[in-house]
Amino acid sequence: VQLVESGGGLAQAGGSLRLSCTASGLRFDDVSYVIAWFRQAPGKAREGIGCINSSEGGRKYYTDTVKGRFTISLDDAENRAYLDMKSLKPEDTAVYYCALSLGVNIGVGRQALLQPGRYRHWGRGTQVTVSS
Repeated sequence: VQLVESGGGLAQAGGSLRLSCTASGLRFDDVSYVIAWFRQAPGKAREGIGCINSSEGGRKYYTDTVKGRFTISLDDAENRAYLDMKSLKPEDTAVYYCALSLGVNIGVGRQALLQPGRYRHWGRGTQVTVSS
């Protein structure tokens, strides 16, 4: 399994960006999975910001810091996940990663689903910089 992020770059505060994560080596239609987005700012721990859980009918979870501003979506036909970010803030500046956990996850809860240790497959990340 390989994950490749794209779409990062420079945005102004209040602006928007869309990140993509393209998966190869599997098809989303064929497996149970959780696909998540994480970010890591310099000197900080990697933070889970949201995920989609196929085992719960595609239920989406978001961390409070991005809820209402960021949206995760999935295109099964393209084997691609998206992270749409709006109302960007300078504190959103980080390297953004997508990650994939294969298998059934039911009733695990948001906190557990957004733990980096749950994910075996990672992309290399894409830089997002938000200027004030």
